[in-house]
Amino acid sequence: MLPAKDLMPMYGLPSEIQYCIRCVISNQRPRITFDQDGVCSACRYAERKHHQFDWDQRELQLQALLDRHRSKDGAYDVIVPCSGGKDSAFVAHQLKYKYDMHPLTVTWAPHVYTDIGWRNLQDFIQSGFDNILGTPNGSVHRRLTRLAFEFLGDPFQPFIYGQKAFPMRIATNYKIPLIMYGENGEVEYGGDSKNENNPIHDLDEDLLKHYFSGVGPLRWAEHGINLQDLRVYTPPSLQEMKEIGIECHFFGYYKKWIPQEQYYYASEHTGFQANPDGRSEGTYSKYASLDDKIDGFHYYMAFIKFGLGRTTSDAAHEIRDGHLTREEAVALVRRYDGEFPQKYFKVFLDYTSMSEEQFWDIVNSFRSPHLWDNINGEWKLRYQVS
Repeated sequence: MLPAKDLMPMYGLPSEIQYCIRCVISNQRPRITFDQDGVCSACRYAERKHHQFDWDQRELQLQALLDRHRSKDGAYDVIVPCSGGKDSAFVAHQLKYKYDMHPLTVTWAPHVYTDIGWRNLQDFIQSGFDNILGTPNGSVHRRLTRLAFEFLGDPFQPFIYGQKAFPMRIATNYKIPLIMYGENGEVEYGGDSKNENNPIHDLDEDLLKHYFSGVGPLRWAEHGINLQDLRVYTPPSLQEMKEIGIECHFFGYYKKWIPQEQYYYASEHTGFQANPDGRSEGTYSKYASLDDKIDGFHYYMAFIKFGLGRTTSDAAHEIRDGHLTREEAVALVRRYDGEFPQKYFKVFLDYTSMSEEQFWDIVNSFRSPHLWDNINGEWKLRYQVS
C-alpha cells in the first residue's frame, strides 16, 4: 500500500544533501536549519548552551516557578510524564528530592514492554514515586500503529499522541497546572528554534507541528477508527486547559541537558539499568529508549525517510556535549546507522498483523529518490556523511 497523499506530512526537504561541518546531522532532518558557515541549528544551540546561557539565572527562574506551584499540604503539584527511563527519572527525582515538590508521575504505556523497560519503571516507582499508568485499548492501538506505519511511515505516532495527550488529561482532571517534561528535542536535536529561549511549548500549535507530524489523532477517523476510541489520544480542549492554567515546561530549559549525565544520575538514584544486551540495534548507545519492542522501527523508518538513523541522532548530540570527536562519530554512523531492528521483527509483524512482503512494500514506498538508489535489486543510500 502506498502512502495516502492527504496524510503525508509535507517536510519540504531540500533535494541537495548538506551535512553539518561540526556534527553528523544533515539538512534532511525536518525543521533543521543551517547557517552560512555550514553549522546546523542544533550545534549553534549547543554552543550557546555550553558557553552563553546564564544557568544561575535560569536556576532562579526554576525556583520561582516551583515556589508558585508547590503545595503546602503535600498534594500533588507537578505532573511528570515518565517512562521509567533515565531522563524522566532525573526530572522527577530532582523535583521531589532537591526542590521539595510533590510530583505525580504519569506513564503512557509502550506498544509492547521490554523486560528491561518494565523493570526500570517498577524500580523507579519503588524508589519513591506515585504513578498512573495509562494503557490504551489494545485493538485500537494496534490498528492505529499499522495505519501510521502505512500512511506516515512511523509506527510510533500513536504512542506519541498518547505520550503528549495523556499527561495533559491527567493534569486537567486532577487540576494540576504544572507539567514538567525533560528536554526540548526541537532545540537539542535540531528542529524549530522558536522555543529556544522559552521554557514552555504551546498547548496546540506546537503539538500538531512538532509532535503530531501535522496529523492530529482525529484524522484517523477517516480510516475507520471510532471517534470515541480516539479520545484518549487527544489532549483536552484548549479552553479546558486554559481554565486550569496548564503550562508545559521543559526541565532542560532550566538545567543544562546532557543525556550521559542523566544516565549516571538515574542509575544512582532510581535503580535505572542500561540495556542488558549491550547496545541497542541501530546505535552504539545502551541507555536510551529501552522500554518498547516497537521502538527500533521508529528509528529505522527515520533512516528510510531521511537517511538519518538512531546513531546519527545519538552521535550528533555527543559531539555537541564534547564526548565524541566528529571523526569518531562518522565511524559510528557508518557502522551502525540504519541497522535493521531484527530482534523484534516478528513481534512487530504480529502486532500489526502484517506479512514480511507487506512490510517491505510499505518501507520501500517511503524511500525518496534523492536519497536512495536501487542497484541490482539492493537499496543504497546515495550519500554518506564523511
